[in-house]
Amino acid sequence: MIEVDGSIGEAGGQILRTACALSAVTKKPCRIFNIRRGRPNPGLRLQHLLGIQALAKLCNGRLEGDFLGSEEIKFWPGEIKTKDLHIKIETAGSITLVLQTLILPSLFASPSTSSGQAELIKIVFNGGATDTFFSPTIDHFQYVFLEVLEKMIPTQTHSEKCSRCVDVDVIKKGYYPEGGAKVEVKIRPSKLKGLNLLERGSLKKITVMSGASEFLRNKKVTERQIAGVREVLGKLKLAVEEKVEYYKTQCPGSQICLIAEFENTVIGTDNLGKLGKRAEDVGKEAALELLKEQKTQACLDKHLADQILPYLVLAKGKSEIFVSEITNHCKTNIWVIEKFIEGKFKVEGNLIQRIPA
Repeated sequence: MIEVDGSIGEAGGQILRTACALSAVTKKPCRIFNIRRGRPNPGLRLQHLLGIQALAKLCNGRLEGDFLGSEEIKFWPGEIKTKDLHIKIETAGSITLVLQTLILPSLFASPSTSSGQAELIKIVFNGGATDTFFSPTIDHFQYVFLEVLEKMIPTQTHSEKCSRCVDVDVIKKGYYPEGGAKVEVKIRPSKLKGLNLLERGSLKKITVMSGASEFLRNKKVTERQIAGVREVLGKLKLAVEEKVEYYKTQCPGSQICLIAEFENTVIGTDNLGKLGKRAEDVGKEAALELLKEQKTQACLDKHLADQILPYLVLAKGKSEIFVSEITNHCKTNIWVIEKFIEGKFKVEGNLIQRIPA
């Protein structure tokens, strides 16, 4: 059984998500202790608990210690089979963080019928938040992370039922503190090929996606978030496409996501509205962060760097990625990954190389 100390490095839920996902794929049981030690509310929070419980169903595995607040779990994975999962989140737990636990193992699922053909895995979320604090917004997840992941998927795995390897349908948005989202995700199992992103090419366009609850329409929150972006980007004469939308939600909330599309890659930044914070500042902060990312000439933004690492380690062949920053999340994820998989990551400056054993 692989022992993973959850207090190492940044000591967050990413350790749990990465360890359990890789345990399922490699079929190596693991014990994770000191879960989120040192955080204000240590142990399993609801999105962590629901993520690993759904994973156990997906791979016919067995869990011990899976209860709210638990600081230690044991996980014995079984065979990953294609099946439908229904996840009910009573709070504003992050849907994108639960997906971080489930997408990687789903790609390695075995057919559940005698046909031998890969079947879609469907994950339905009722409740939870699409956009909440300390997690990627659903827009960044869809239009940045999944765009990069798609580069690792052989084209022959696509079909009419699932044009992309992972399709996300946001039926209803959910914000903190009430959640109430509804999201359907379809995943087609596939092998992974190496990712080589060293030069991003020229900038094609920047898309600004500004959204808010209908509760905030009269305050023109989405338009004011866009105004904050214009204050930063307006003088640079860049090709910018703006998208503004309001949603029916259970509670007020807003988000913004900036997506910079280059010839070879996509980078992005996002931000959330907050009580007492000017909507213009929400957009301005996201735009300033995008400029900071853009100046590095990197191919992956700092948030995407650590998220993509578990996929690189399971891909066929060598991978090289040029990232904007080697964060503590990134260093910690490398430490976790190397407990499950032979071979090493090589980090030189902001270049990460994955050389198979």
